[in-house]
Amino acid sequence: MLKIGVLASGRGTNLQSIIDGIKAGEIPAEIEVVISDKETAKALERAAKYDIDNQYVNPQDYNTTEEFEQGMIDILEQHNVQLVIMAGFMRLLTPYFVKKYKDSVMNIHPSLLPAFKGLHAQKQALDYGVKVAGCTVHFADEGMDTGPIILQATVPVKEDDTEETLANRILQKEHKIYPKAIRLYAEDKLEVKNGKVIIKE
Repeated sequence: MLKIGVLASGRGTNLQSIIDGIKAGEIPAEIEVVISDKETAKALERAAKYDIDNQYVNPQDYNTTEEFEQGMIDILEQHNVQLVIMAGFMRLLTPYFVKKYKDSVMNIHPSLLPAFKGLHAQKQALDYGVKVAGCTVHFADEGMDTGPIILQATVPVKEDDTEETLANRILQKEHKIYPKAIRLYAEDKLEVKNGKVIIKE
């Protein structure tokens, strides 16, 4: 059974969709631990509700980002985590962390990458006037919202969309494709070749 560790900073709605997918038998995996850099993150509460080990790691307790990441790695290793899921984790992981879990760190971003990287992707999309927006699950690498793309989903942009209404519609798609991407990983159907993800039949 695939062992997952989740990094989260906020509400944890994608975490919830993964928990639901596991409980429904759609993802052959177990969440071993949820780690947050925010003590009040709702994601920690969600984990506790399902008796999943949840830990707050305070970045202020460490002298460097690398030491902070090592603190998280130590926890992940204690739980024998094989796949790291970023679910609203608002920190850019350094090459130190990413190399440790090469092609085993997944992230989801609320845009059709490579468009609109970074914060406020939905606002960026609206400001640009795109007609279609969406979300992307990808393997994290050393860059911001770069890395090989696993799955994408689209939503139409409406004339009266606000950042919030667009974000909510995109989020519904996120809750579908993130569990699906994790299932493909758990079933050993993802291969990274020349910087691209091949989904094996």
